Amino acid sequence: MKPYSLDLRKKIIETYEQEQISQRKLAKRFRVALSFIYKLLKQYREKGTLEPKGHGGGQNMKLSPDNIIVLGELVEQKNDATIDELREQLHQQTQVEVSSSTISRVLTSLELTRKKKRCTPLKDKPSEFKTYV
Repeated sequence: MKPYSLDLRKKIIETYEQEQISQRKLAKRFRVALSFIYKLLKQYREKGTLEPKGHGGGQNMKLSPDNIIVLGELVEQKNDATIDELREQLHQQTQVEVSSSTISRVLTSLELTRKKKRCTPLKDKPSEFKTYV
């Protein structure tokens, strides 16, 4: 979810200071959560800024760029392998153990498909159907 704009944050603070209305009414007027109003006012009082805070981060990837390259090569070698087969092969080659969902997320982010390519091209569809009179 994106943070609220700086413009909206400024309007909320200006309205709060000029009209001296309750935080609950302020939240209703601007259609934001009451907890957002609490946090915004606290941040403004303590730090004097309205800038949104940065994203907290998350976990680091268990697969290194080298491991991802190995995974891509495994998919190229056998593109119809299941996720679990790829996970086991990756573990055998790199000694890194990850979940099936991690393998799936990496393949999705790399836009790699595990589907086989068609041996024969699709037949051309007629652009118009003939009508019989």
